[in-house]
Amino acid sequence: MEKKGWLAVSNVNVRNKDNHTRKENTMEIAIIMFNDYETLDVFGPAEIFGRLVNLYKLRFYSLEGGIITNRHSVPIMTEKLETIGNHPEIILIPGGLGTRKEVNNLLLIDKIKELSQTSNYVLTVCTGSALLAKSGLLDGKKATSNKRAFSWVSSQSTNVEWDKKARWKIDGKYYTSSGVSAGMDMALGFLADRHGIDFARKVAQEIEYNWTENKDNDNFVAE
Repeated sequence: MEKKGWLAVSNVNVRNKDNHTRKENTMEIAIIMFNDYETLDVFGPAEIFGRLVNLYKLRFYSLEGGIITNRHSVPIMTEKLETIGNHPEIILIPGGLGTRKEVNNLLLIDKIKELSQTSNYVLTVCTGSALLAKSGLLDGKKATSNKRAFSWVSSQSTNVEWDKKARWKIDGKYYTSSGVSAGMDMALGFLADRHGIDFARKVAQEIEYNWTENKDNDNFVAE
């Protein structure tokens, strides 16, 4: 009986140690929020990354913290941006109507620049690329954005090599996607780059999503 009891405790300890190790190995995705964000820009990638609990951990941040909402009346509680560590692993910047205002928010742009410079990866969805472009970090790099708002986004920086045809674009650690649903395609592309194409296809199948795997050809045309 003592031996069985010892084995039971040992197995529990092994499982607890394994779970602890998995949690330590997860990469934090810091999602930078602002009012009037686009719902699917956030929750599309959040569905994809969030289900991979042993690999990624989602956290939501804004300049002042507290509740952020949008025109769809989807509120979300956020932490203050200043509470992010010095070396965030992955940053995700959504788009939405709020970007029209936030491109002139120097405090937010400066914070995005500061955090992006020390992060491992930076992902933008839709017009979120306008905020990153405004920081200057996309200068000389290839990027894309929402095709319906392409003229406005590209006007935020003429030093970026804007691609009108791409579904999503990769330049070093920077991933930029086209509009709204394209953020999900980019998120799956990111998984494919890090974990293999079969892994990404399995995730897409689990959420019953028809993944557009070709990052270089968007069905939507830039205006």
